[in-house]
Amino acid sequence: MHTQKSADTATKPNLQGIVVSSYGKRFQVELTETKQRISCVTRGKKTDIACGDVVTIKLTDKHEGVIESTLPRKTLLYRSNAFKSKMLAANVTQIIIVLATQPSFYEALLNRCLIAAEAAGIKALIVLNKCDLADNDSAKQKLDLYTSLGYQVLSLSAQEDISTLKPYLHGHASILVGQSGMGKSTIINALLPLELVRTREVSQVLDSGKHTTTATHLYHIDAMSQLIDSPGLQEFGLHHLSTGELEHAFVEFRPFLGKCRFNNCKHLQEPDCAITEAMQSKQISPVRLELYKMLRLEIAR
Repeated sequence: MHTQKSADTATKPNLQGIVVSSYGKRFQVELTETKQRISCVTRGKKTDIACGDVVTIKLTDKHEGVIESTLPRKTLLYRSNAFKSKMLAANVTQIIIVLATQPSFYEALLNRCLIAAEAAGIKALIVLNKCDLADNDSAKQKLDLYTSLGYQVLSLSAQEDISTLKPYLHGHASILVGQSGMGKSTIINALLPLELVRTREVSQVLDSGKHTTTATHLYHIDAMSQLIDSPGLQEFGLHHLSTGELEHAFVEFRPFLGKCRFNNCKHLQEPDCAITEAMQSKQISPVRLELYKMLRLEIAR
């Protein structure tokens, strides 16, 4: 009986689908033609597969399969430290960075997400959630800098009204990123009430959220639009970027690149550096230049 089943599955052609959830070494693949969901593993130790990847699989049973290949990706969003990298999503066209008025957000994490998006060629949208809470002026003022850089900033109260976000999602494959407690799960619940995503009360004592999402999931908003929810981030390493990619990912640096006295200028403390001069003439924010210097040293290490 077992031999018969093996022979049947061995002769079946490969099927194509999209990875809709990733749990470590196990992936759920939604078949393109039937929309059936198949629980898949990879061959050998291969784990370089992300939510949003288009893959071919071979069935090993009715609801089980093995991923055979990954189709070329349009984009890949990932983060890395000195030791390892973690893929967040493939084929996304938009990264939605979710911040909140409370708990307070890490501006450094926001910047790292923006830099990763620029380096990967992915559009960025900044969402400031929980704007119904009192005392949200300081959070809004912090984001003026990013509006001036050309980033779209959307103020939102996901628990009250999600309608203003919907036009930004249409026609995009988006990924929600942000630290825990910013309200990503609330946004998913509001957009897709049938998807039961657990939300927890934010721990006000710690001023940090609790992780509610432990796996990455892709949801279909409509036939044209997808949304990927990722686990809460506490850090976003950028070790995978070259120094050239890093400086180009700062949008406000671009008009001044190539105008320094030295061709190999690092924009740290070299004389006649066009970036430093632009900062002194208030064309570049000192906050962003400091972050660049810190990241440059981090990557070089």
